[in-house]
Amino acid sequence: MTESSLKSKTILSLFWSFIDKFGQQLLNFVSMLILMNIISAREYGMIGSLAIFIAFSSILIDSGFGRALLNRHNLTDTDYSTVFIFNITLGILLYLILFITAPFLGNLFNTPEITVVARVLFISIILNALGLIHQTLLTKKADFKGLSKINLFALLIADIVAVIMAIYNYGVWALVAQTLIYTLLRTIFLWLYSSWRPKTSFSKKSLTAFFSFSSKLLASNSISTLANNIYPSLIAMFYPMNHVAYFNQAKKYQDIPFLTMSNTFRSVAMLILSEVNRDSERMKRVMSKMMKSISFITFPVGMIMIITAESLFFLFFKEKWLEAVPYFRVLTLAGMLSPFVFIFNELFIAKEKSAYFLGVEIIKTFILIILIILLLPHGLMALASSWVIYIIITLLISATLSGRLISYSSIQFLKDMLPYMVVALICSGISYLVTNGIQSSVLYIITNAIITGGLYILLCRIIKLEMSEEVENWFSNLKKKRK
Repeated sequence: MTESSLKSKTILSLFWSFIDKFGQQLLNFVSMLILMNIISAREYGMIGSLAIFIAFSSILIDSGFGRALLNRHNLTDTDYSTVFIFNITLGILLYLILFITAPFLGNLFNTPEITVVARVLFISIILNALGLIHQTLLTKKADFKGLSKINLFALLIADIVAVIMAIYNYGVWALVAQTLIYTLLRTIFLWLYSSWRPKTSFSKKSLTAFFSFSSKLLASNSISTLANNIYPSLIAMFYPMNHVAYFNQAKKYQDIPFLTMSNTFRSVAMLILSEVNRDSERMKRVMSKMMKSISFITFPVGMIMIITAESLFFLFFKEKWLEAVPYFRVLTLAGMLSPFVFIFNELFIAKEKSAYFLGVEIIKTFILIILIILLLPHGLMALASSWVIYIIITLLISATLSGRLISYSSIQFLKDMLPYMVVALICSGISYLVTNGIQSSVLYIITNAIITGGLYILLCRIIKLEMSEEVENWFSNLKKKRK
């Protein structure tokens, strides 16, 4: 693939991937906006404490085979069917294990009613397993447009049902239904959209070949998933369920912009880096451009979120959820850096260096365990701070390994990232000083966004940062095409 065609494919993939991720986050935001004003913090905490089990099961079911299928060429129907049968079989086994052990969770979290909630919610594990191969095939074809339609339509229906159930006082069951309906509809739509159908053929040889690549990926993904989802369950063991909700919802809301960016760039990085994985110089250029693109967006957005956090929560949820604000601010610091971590992970996978990926995850998890042991006794704010420290250390380790792999070093990464971070800090600091006396939440949020955003764009243009010029050129070309 030539440089120009690769660029065109990247832009188109980025566009539809962004539509998908942004649309999902927007729908989630609107639904949470309604649901959090109806459903209690305790009920939200129950769902949050169970998230780790669904996330971990999903990783085990996929077992890294999805990524192996993306990386390999000339695959047969038998290869796909083999992985499909494996996914379904493991999904059913995991559900049965979780069904039997659900009463233990009720005792662990001192919430007996969580047993029946868990047993129903975990059905989503099997439903999700049914659509994994179809999702992989669409991603392999770069059909992000099709995926976006499927995801958004399924989520819209699930959110509408959840809101109606919440209004009629179904409480936690509205949240359970939201997950189950989304997973069910998404799987149905994937089957209707994709022409692929599984066959009864199963090849142990194919499974073994895939596992040679995916085993380290499975181990690293398992460790990463446990680390990313352990906090709500850990808090549920030592604090009341409403504290789980404050922490978890703060993380979910700060995740909205950063996960949108992470998943958008990650989907494209997965595709593009795999195509140029034999050309380290091109990979280096792609990595540099992606890091600058992420920096250009993530830092001003993150700083606006931190400054306006209390006004945002008061505007949307009144006093009910204000206890989540301190966690939101601290976790946003980590959120601004998380997209970079995802891109480095995609680099390691694209170069088929799953040992790098696994090594990073083992080191990260060891560090996280130490941080949790040291900071958990000092309260939830200290625990939130442990996540920020963890992300910073992870980023430095990943950048160092990247330097060894494609000569995109930690120094080069900092050169790409720091100018945008410094400009965002300066602009948000000025905005905070100017708007500090504003009493109206709406006016405070809007004024901060305008001042920070305006100053940021202006200063980026003055010092001629690359992404500012790229965006300007993109708009100029767009105007020429319209003429």
